[in-house]
Amino acid sequence: MELSLTAEQILIQENIIGFANKELNNNVIERDRNQFFSSELWKKCAEQKLTCLPVDENFGGAGLDPFSSILALEALGYGSNDGGLNFSICAHLLACVIPIWKYGSEAQKNKFLPDLCNGKKIAVNAMTENESGSDVFSITTTALKQDKGFIINGTKIFCSNGPVADVILVYALTDESKGYYGGITAFLVDKNAKGFKVGQQYEKMGLRTSGISELIFENVYVSEDDIVGGVGGGATVFNHSMEWERTGVAACHVGTMRKLLEKSIEYAQTRKSGNEVIGKKQAIAHRIATMKVQLEAARLLTYKAAFGLERSKENMINAATAKLFVSEAFVASAIDTMQIFGGNGYMTEYGIERIVRDALGSTVYSGTSDIQKNIISRLLGL
Repeated sequence: MELSLTAEQILIQENIIGFANKELNNNVIERDRNQFFSSELWKKCAEQKLTCLPVDENFGGAGLDPFSSILALEALGYGSNDGGLNFSICAHLLACVIPIWKYGSEAQKNKFLPDLCNGKKIAVNAMTENESGSDVFSITTTALKQDKGFIINGTKIFCSNGPVADVILVYALTDESKGYYGGITAFLVDKNAKGFKVGQQYEKMGLRTSGISELIFENVYVSEDDIVGGVGGGATVFNHSMEWERTGVAACHVGTMRKLLEKSIEYAQTRKSGNEVIGKKQAIAHRIATMKVQLEAARLLTYKAAFGLERSKENMINAATAKLFVSEAFVASAIDTMQIFGGNGYMTEYGIERIVRDALGSTVYSGTSDIQKNIISRLLGL
């Protein structure tokens, strides 16, 4: 199986890594400590087209093919030490911009995509609710038909980018009798819409530079022109976005896992215990060997899912498989790195403890590990 990258793809990755090292890695500790989302850095990322990788160039996008887009996110995860900013970009691009690009009307694309691409506006996905969590089949937010539009009522929680978002992609129940498949509709809502407000802002263990909040809809009117993917088409829109999100976020983690492996090798080759570098000790060497195996397996699973994007209707299982394995391997690699660094790994200035905190969330968002197992087993006919 040939997995070599093209010269263009290698250049894409090199440029993103160079950009991230130069622009994104200053004062990360302070931003993380203060839960500070940098609008300035967001705009710099938009200038590099990280906010719109596969979107057509006529809307302001980079026009990359799906696989090259995923490679770009892998490079971001490797080059950028700001896991929260990386995650905000993924949430914006994968769960919001791509659904608009794929399922939006021409009017919606012309209205929203240019500013979502150039960094002037930020998008947020609003699906999770207090009683539904990863179980998207149980949402209770409603959109009731009224005249030529709908009235939305409900509260969404754990909405990444919620505190800073300008555009909301919200999923609501339009036909309870049909349930998730056929009964859910996706709508675009402006942050200034009457009846919409940002609710509680949460404090997180990790990804602290990515804001997260409740989003509250109280009799918010939306017109038929605000529907994405047609009435009852919300499940299709959401499932497609999750295929991209699980694959893209996994790629970002693969990049960070590569960075962890390189840090661990360098430290093991230079840190001495007595008169011997610690890399000569089997306990350390075996941890690093395991990290290498996890990285290679994670990359292959992610690339398989990336190759299937926009090609195969059967790719959901590949995305779920990649998300499950990569998130678990990411946590293991982060913890192994902290153990290799010992006391230094527990200290803030080395940046390892922050990656551990960031990694732990990867088994929760975009569907927990157990949800991924549910998806995989269901698609296997169980």
